[in-house]
Amino acid sequence: MRKNSHWIALASVMLATGSSAESDRGSLATLFGKGEGETRAALMIRDGRVVEKRYAVGYSDANRFISWSMAKTVTAILVGQLVSDGKLSLDSPAPIAEWHGANDERRAITLRMLLNMSSGLQHTEIGDPVEASDTNQVLFVSGTQSMAARAIDVPLEARPGAKFEYSSLTSIILAEIITRTLTSSSDPQSRAQAYRRFAEQRLFRPAGIKSAVLEFDGAGTQIGGSLVYMTLDDYGRLGQVLLAGNAPDGTGIIRPDWLAFMKTPSLRNPEYGGQLWLNRPGGVDPHPTLFPGHGPNTLVSCLGHLGQFVIASSDQNLVVVRLGKTQDDTSAFSALRDALGKIVEQVPIAGKKNSSAVMPER
Repeated sequence: MRKNSHWIALASVMLATGSSAESDRGSLATLFGKGEGETRAALMIRDGRVVEKRYAVGYSDANRFISWSMAKTVTAILVGQLVSDGKLSLDSPAPIAEWHGANDERRAITLRMLLNMSSGLQHTEIGDPVEASDTNQVLFVSGTQSMAARAIDVPLEARPGAKFEYSSLTSIILAEIITRTLTSSSDPQSRAQAYRRFAEQRLFRPAGIKSAVLEFDGAGTQIGGSLVYMTLDDYGRLGQVLLAGNAPDGTGIIRPDWLAFMKTPSLRNPEYGGQLWLNRPGGVDPHPTLFPGHGPNTLVSCLGHLGQFVIASSDQNLVVVRLGKTQDDTSAFSALRDALGKIVEQVPIAGKKNSSAVMPER
């Protein structure tokens, strides 16, 4: 951990059974209870300073933790850098040559639709049985050598832009778009190197993130929907960037209009923005993904499989990180989500939120 006054943590190491003491209510200790699954690490940052930090026994600053789908937000930030550079356009047809045949209806898919998970592509995130899902097949079975090719080579199941469907393969396509924009090389090592260098230059280095490890498939495409690794503190730094788009020294990393786009409810799912979950009601799932009504509706979160959270609330100048293993769609996950909501709602509003221009729908 960096020797910086803003990152001197009030740290404690505790058993995963946690504590029910009155003084722990509203603190990160509540995340380590038996009912919340296995919390391995947690961090709270307020006004740019670490105010609480906890690890379960066996974990420490030396560990890098898996992101799972929190990587999607990293991918979206990098897409935004290329939009800012004028190399990509949010509402133009996605630059996937395989979709641009004269009679190919996929040519109508825009970058915005991919970022909002409304491409209409026939992707199945969770299959029945689970091992039959497109995501598992591509990540772990038969698609590992060229994940983007598998993700791209599917037909439409809905009109582009008409339906929300969460899909890790969609984020792999976004990572492939980044790679193709950065380099024309077909060499896997060259492609991976170009992507890694870009991520370092435009996000990790200015944010002060030093531990990030990115995984790539056999073709040199970053696995944009998952499989980034960082330390607890560096996930906290990612959350800090999501507050206002700035580096610790105030230097801009994410352009204000792009950050506003990422935090704007998409047309097909009010609780999802641009590869980022929003603390709003009315989502496509009957159960809320975050905790609307607890904390401001301007709060956003990266969210990964098994309960990985990087929560960023600009109105509260607050970042909360939770890393661990809690099975999705269980009572333990609901308890974890409720505990996070209670922690957040006890933090006062820091001040009036700065407005920023939203990239309008065209």
